[in-house]
Amino acid sequence: MSRVKPTTVEVRLPSRLGYEKVAMSTAAAVAKLMGFREDRVEDLKTAVAEACINAMEHGNRLNEALSVGVVLSSCDDKLEVKVIDDGKGLKGLKGLPRKPDIDKKIHGEEDPRGMGMFLIQALVDEAEWVAGANGKSSYVRLVIRLDPEVVEAEAL
Repeated sequence: MSRVKPTTVEVRLPSRLGYEKVAMSTAAAVAKLMGFREDRVEDLKTAVAEACINAMEHGNRLNEALSVGVVLSSCDDKLEVKVIDDGKGLKGLKGLPRKPDIDKKIHGEEDPRGMGMFLIQALVDEAEWVAGANGKSSYVRLVIRLDPEVVEAEAL
């Protein structure tokens, strides 16, 4: 497979649950075109779906008048995905979220929800949450890298 120049694909989704599947399918198609292994494509689909659902629920408060933007930017060795909403971002969060206490969640001592950000971090190579200026257009940035073996093989 020959390397292609950097490419950007953009999708706008209504803030309605179920439309995260459009972003999942788009991300999977781009990742497959880039040569990602199937297990990494599945990781990416799950992370993108979770990020979109968070943007719809928490960022846009399921307000269907607001949309969620998904921007996929590919280059030789990585795919970057930004999921953008019109929310204020997570209060007090700088960089990465704190790791949830799974034992407390299992025993009902903490809200069972709130695992999404941790899941996203576990599935991609980089995850960053950014609050927008003036309380608008917050986003999560996900990066997934091709395996070095794939990059080397394609360079030959």
